[in-house]
Amino acid sequence: MTKRCLPRLARALTLSAGFIAVSFAAATANAADVNIYTARQPELIQPLLDAFTEETGLTTATIFLDKGLEERIAAEGANSPADLIMTVDIGRLDAAKQAGVVQPVDHAALAENIPAEFRDAGNEWFGLTARGRVVYASKERVDVDQITYKDLADPKWKGRLCVRSGQHPYNVALIAAYVAHYGEDAAREWAAGLRDNLARRPEGGDRDQAKAIFAGECDIALGNTYYVGKMMTNDKEPEQKDWANAIKVIMPTFDNGLTHVNLSGVALAKNAPNKDNALKLMEFLSGDEAQQIYAELNYEYPVKPGIATSELVTSFGDMKPDDMPLAEIAKFRAKASEIVDEVGFDNGPQS
Repeated sequence: MTKRCLPRLARALTLSAGFIAVSFAAATANAADVNIYTARQPELIQPLLDAFTEETGLTTATIFLDKGLEERIAAEGANSPADLIMTVDIGRLDAAKQAGVVQPVDHAALAENIPAEFRDAGNEWFGLTARGRVVYASKERVDVDQITYKDLADPKWKGRLCVRSGQHPYNVALIAAYVAHYGEDAAREWAAGLRDNLARRPEGGDRDQAKAIFAGECDIALGNTYYVGKMMTNDKEPEQKDWANAIKVIMPTFDNGLTHVNLSGVALAKNAPNKDNALKLMEFLSGDEAQQIYAELNYEYPVKPGIATSELVTSFGDMKPDDMPLAEIAKFRAKASEIVDEVGFDNGPQS
């Protein structure tokens, strides 16, 4: 990290998590220099936007839309005030592309900062951070330190696995990656194996799976890496530190020895009224300063080569991201969702 980044990063780390989303209408499209529609939790991106404003003098306004983001922009049409879309999960990035609410960006800095496997082949979306879909394992009851995704369906884990809904985008993306690697039939068999290894019906979020391991309800779970960092540093809810301290992170792999990752990302809105300013923000978010803030504040993996992960995330172990392009994995999301329903995954174990 450069000396220039240090004071800004320090200020970012002290920002309050409280955030009030700014609503805007088409008539106030120029209320800010860059208008952002986001499905990311606002407190996770506000420090980055503050650093951008300090760097450039350009202001930002943000509206948080956990659901219906693409539909809203489509309904607003040519009068939409949205300049950028920021979201999590390859599925949501691809959904924005398929809905026709984004436009391609030919920008040298983005191509240089973001590896090809983390951006759309047509340059309609760009990854900003990566997070591994890994195994949370009980420190007390699990004595292995290596595992493959295939192993999770092995009957030796029967009654020992916890996970959130199979239809959650994070799990749909993982199953889609399994389809991409091994085919539909193998993925269906694998999903059924996971189902029958469940200790309970899928429920809650990734943090709830760590809580279940802490409580002795299961021994292993699927979860994203960054939640572990969030739990380990949660002073407002210190019980989450106990959940995190009860688990170890294991980096599961496909046959290629690599771990499935998902993304947070950004796309330029189709009718962006402040396109030039929006491009400046996209470039900033892919650059050294913002990538370092992502790493230190959100416990995510920067996508720009050469930017170090936080010390805490480094302690999880060496993660080697799957090199299959996420745009390719996104093609199998619909099939993955079908598989979840076909095997009755969310009904819980059936044998």
